[in-house]
Amino acid sequence: MSENNACGPLSGRRIALPETREAARLALMLQQHGAQTLSCPMVAIVDLADPAPALAWLRRFIERPFDDLVLLTGEGLRRLGGIARRAGIEAAWRGALRQPRRITRGPKPAQALRALGLAPDLRAEEPTTAGIIALLSQQDLRDHRVGVQLYPGAAPLLVDYLRGAGASPDPVVPYAYASQAEDEQVAALIDEMAAGRIDVIAFTSASQIRRLYDVARSSARDANLQEALRRTRVAAIGPVVSAELARHGVMPAITPSGSYFMKPMVSAIVAALSR
Repeated sequence: MSENNACGPLSGRRIALPETREAARLALMLQQHGAQTLSCPMVAIVDLADPAPALAWLRRFIERPFDDLVLLTGEGLRRLGGIARRAGIEAAWRGALRQPRRITRGPKPAQALRALGLAPDLRAEEPTTAGIIALLSQQDLRDHRVGVQLYPGAAPLLVDYLRGAGASPDPVVPYAYASQAEDEQVAALIDEMAAGRIDVIAFTSASQIRRLYDVARSSARDANLQEALRRTRVAAIGPVVSAELARHGVMPAITPSGSYFMKPMVSAIVAALSR
């Protein structure tokens, strides 16, 4: 874990960061407000050990573009592009992307599309899988071929819904999760929170929460984690993270309103701790 001191409204506050990919940027934003940040990156996103199933999905898509394409994460779209590039079919993949109706779950897949010069055709009002299903429930999906970009460990809820709606879903998981922090580091963070030495833990993905609970179980810290989350304010970047916390009986004390990015979450943390 790392710490940094600064001056500002969060001076003297200690904030734990399970983030991996943009950990430095998130830490800097908080440090600019005076916080001490403790980095404990819990989950890394890595390439698939066996990209063959994802590559086969890409080839099916290129040969006969889907009627609809559901994108749950921006990372997933970028990883599919990487697989296509390494296989020498990136131009064909980009061309095929222009054909289907593009449906996004939240702002990140929309951003990833814009980076390719494209835009979503439909966006879920609530950036969750339930929000996607609510959006799709207003559409006639009978006989539609639907590509579904999932994330590792995604529940079958969306694919099951599509089948029930008369569509033919074709799911793909284009990346994997790898544990980043050692178990001992995560266990130490649990102990710090249980001792009341952390003011906020800021979650930016549901996978971070699952990793935290996995380590608590494997290190016999289930009771410690309950105490830790009782004594520590929990910040969630958006509804997907809040829903995962709710699965464990935890209601986040801090969430941004209406915009689910790091900067609004930092603003929400500053507002909550400045009261």
